[in-house]
Amino acid sequence: MQSTGKKVGGVDISSISKILHLSPPEVSLLERIEKEMTIGLRVNCGDETMILNAYVVYHSTARGPAKGGIRLAPNVTLEETRDLAERMTWKTALTHIPFGGGKTGIRIDPRTLTSFTKSLIIARLVQEIRNELVSGNDYIPAPDLGTGPPEMAVIYNEIRNPECVTGKPTHVGGLPGRKEATGRGVSYSTIYALEHIHSIDVKKSKIAVQGFGNVGSWASKFLYEKGAKIVAVSDIEGGTYNPEGLDIPKLFEYSKKNRTIKGVGGKVITNEDLFSLDVDVFIPAAVENVIDKNTANKIKAKIVVEGANGPTTHEGDIILSKKGKTVIPDILANSGGVIASYVEWKSSKSGSITKRQEVYDTIEEGIGSSYKDVIAAAERYKISYRNAAAVIAVDEVVKAMHDRGWA
Repeated sequence: MQSTGKKVGGVDISSISKILHLSPPEVSLLERIEKEMTIGLRVNCGDETMILNAYVVYHSTARGPAKGGIRLAPNVTLEETRDLAERMTWKTALTHIPFGGGKTGIRIDPRTLTSFTKSLIIARLVQEIRNELVSGNDYIPAPDLGTGPPEMAVIYNEIRNPECVTGKPTHVGGLPGRKEATGRGVSYSTIYALEHIHSIDVKKSKIAVQGFGNVGSWASKFLYEKGAKIVAVSDIEGGTYNPEGLDIPKLFEYSKKNRTIKGVGGKVITNEDLFSLDVDVFIPAAVENVIDKNTANKIKAKIVVEGANGPTTHEGDIILSKKGKTVIPDILANSGGVIASYVEWKSSKSGSITKRQEVYDTIEEGIGSSYKDVIAAAERYKISYRNAAAVIAVDEVVKAMHDRGWA
């Protein structure tokens, strides 16, 4: 077991422990990684053999099997994989889903891979961690950056157990609505913050979204359908801005066939420009650490909804707090994906059939319930929504540890 220090997965354990009056043994357990593997993944690609760095981390299985996606990215590190595994522990605890937190990271640029080569990499990973997957009690992977339903189908092919993985294609036990689930959750989180916290009608709101990948594009689409004015979106190449509102359905379809949406339907802007737009809501839905001590000062939006995992640094969060911004933390805002994963996992175990609208309803019910808990905790302890979410999540994990005789 590896110690991760005081601040783990976006949660300041030292501060939370004072609120919950945690004992030193409880704090020690929360600060430690339960299990991690560093694997030299040897992948035979015909005339060439690749050796890739792969990391598999289980932060906590106190509340259930480690749940977390498989990320393929050129800058993946063990530290990042730990952080993402920890965030999943808190996310599942906050939403009362009986999973723990896990993550896999493989260091390679997926844009350089054919679909066949990618399937070889995933199959090789499965060979290395087969025992973890076969048991059904250790680790349940899902898609993340660089992976999707086809790669989850590879895992299913290798293990032959539909409940061993979520995010599968719908024709092999996948869930209708799973692909857009995280974006659906982000859109609902945004509407809840607008209407229940700030009393702003979503139809009168202006929103900017950083990132037009799976999460950002679906969140934009759902918000557009609810009447919100999406005035700016961006991707890795840049963005587009139209103060009168963008045609999101057209952008959504355009993005499927083209490399970038930069300047489409509006004025070309940079990702940096996005921070300073005069909008009601800013949704960082791309990568980690984009709201830092420099960019946080530029944000004019009243509300920040964290669509990505860990988009705000500690320094950035302090600045947003001082400026009186409402921040909806990632473990609440983007929990739609893991809620849908739980529905898929449960359906795979029971053989039941779940319809798309039922998935949407479950996501909204789960996030809505968690929102009420977070708001109540924030008011009770006079703390931010981020810390309130952390208090609830940490308390859930500690109670599970006691129930299992760990603490």
